[in-house]
Amino acid sequence: MPPLTRRILLIDDDPIVRAAAAMVLRDEGFVLLEAESGAQGIEMALRSPPDLVLCDLLMPGVDGFGVLARLRAEPATAGVPFVFLTASTDKEDSRVGFGLGANEYLHKPIDGDALVAVIERHFS
Repeated sequence: MPPLTRRILLIDDDPIVRAAAAMVLRDEGFVLLEAESGAQGIEMALRSPPDLVLCDLLMPGVDGFGVLARLRAEPATAGVPFVFLTASTDKEDSRVGFGLGANEYLHKPIDGDALVAVIERHFS
């Protein structure tokens, strides 16, 4: 079980996705911070950098690419592991995301075991 100091910022406009991921992550002992928009997620991350960001790609307003670009541009969040959560299967999206500095992609619907494995990989 991870130490409680591991803070995960989950940014997703879908409350059902947030609730499902939150249940899995809290059960695993992570401290979860939730943002329902890209703009809110950026604000939260810059105010208090998390240990890892899980971010939806397709959101109204600031999308996941915008969130990633902004966080990579700030010294305090430039090195924070960033994992996209997406329903998109467009290979161009992953090319752009990795080019901006994403660490990984997880496809929706999210498998709880895969989610935990991806996160733990970044903390080992």
